[in-house]
Amino acid sequence: MSSRILIVEDTEDNMRIARDLLSSAGYELLEAMDGAAAVTMAALHRPDLILMDIQLPVVDGYEATRRIKANAELRAIPIIAITSYALSGDDVKARAAGCDAYIAKPYSPRMLLAEIRKILNRSDPL
Repeated sequence: MSSRILIVEDTEDNMRIARDLLSSAGYELLEAMDGAAAVTMAALHRPDLILMDIQLPVVDGYEATRRIKANAELRAIPIIAITSYALSGDDVKARAAGCDAYIAKPYSPRMLLAEIRKILNRSDPL
C-alpha cells in the first residue's frame, strides 16, 4: 500500500508540479487549496504526511499546522512546510508552529522526494 500525502497549496501551477512529482513516485494524493480545508482533510483522511504551504487563504499554513498538531488524533502526522517564505528565521517559525521539516521554494524535486522518504520511513511502524 502506498503512502497517502495531503498537498496543501493554493497556486494551481505549484499544485500541478507537486501532483505530477508525487504521483509519478507512486504516492496516493489528497489536495487542499486552503488551511481550513487542510485541517478538515487531515481529520477525515488521516494522511501519512502533509506538505503544507504557508501563505494560504482562509487559514494560513502556520495556523493550520497548529490546529492539526493540537488534535491528539492527528498530531503524529508529519508536516513538511514548503514555502516561498525563505528569509532567515522562517524555518524556525515553521518548526515552532509544529512543522517537522522545512523546504523553501523553488525546491529540488530530488531533495523533496528524499525528505519525504526520510520522514515516511521514520514514521513507519516497526
